[in-house]
Amino acid sequence: MLRVALATFAVLAVHLAGAAGAQICDRPIDGASYLEPTDRYPHGVLGDDLEWGTLRLSCGARAVDVMLPEEMVFEDVAPRLADLDGDGAPEVVVVESHRDNGARLAVWGLADNTPVRLTATPFIGTRFRWLAPVGVADLNGDGTVELAYVDRPHLAKILRVWRYSDGKLTEVTSAAGFTNHKIGERDIAGGIRHCSAGPEMLLASADWQRLLAVRLDGKTLLTRDIGRHEGRASFSAAMECR
Repeated sequence: MLRVALATFAVLAVHLAGAAGAQICDRPIDGASYLEPTDRYPHGVLGDDLEWGTLRLSCGARAVDVMLPEEMVFEDVAPRLADLDGDGAPEVVVVESHRDNGARLAVWGLADNTPVRLTATPFIGTRFRWLAPVGVADLNGDGTVELAYVDRPHLAKILRVWRYSDGKLTEVTSAAGFTNHKIGERDIAGGIRHCSAGPEMLLASADWQRLLAVRLDGKTLLTRDIGRHEGRASFSAAMECR
């Protein structure tokens, strides 16, 4: 895990308490990455004891580093850019973990040109408990965006869907019996695919035997068995609607 020097960027460091009102991002966010590997939260769910202490947001020719406090890390594979509020500019969706309370899904964006955490789900509530994001999309065609993840994909195996509206996350529905990650793997399986039936969440059954396509119909999750799980190749083919 090497830090990459961005020589062409003006880099500013912002702590969680951030300098209120500082005009530090004069363009929309157009990129995000994790920096500052740290072993202060040695969970190891993603293959080693290193997580991330800093989120770098790029805004045109400028980059801003958002550093978490010592009791927290970004326990994640990569930040996700998505326009959650329909204003044409993306927000950033990440997984944050607390040393005592485990993981939560959080949304970062800009307020008065300053990076801020806009909203977050509750922490799972226990140290070394994680969630694996599925993706972001308008899952039921109502014009608002949903964010989905598997809560404790190695233990509880609960698919949770949250709606982003007016800068807040509200849980829409949940169901048990799904997973998308195995302990030690560095990627998260599946995601959201767009085939003929509209957006579907692609997941594995809790026992990793079957591939499941899940749609959100209003507030109801509809699940289809689309075949046997046969490793990463089967996930890749299903994501490509094959």
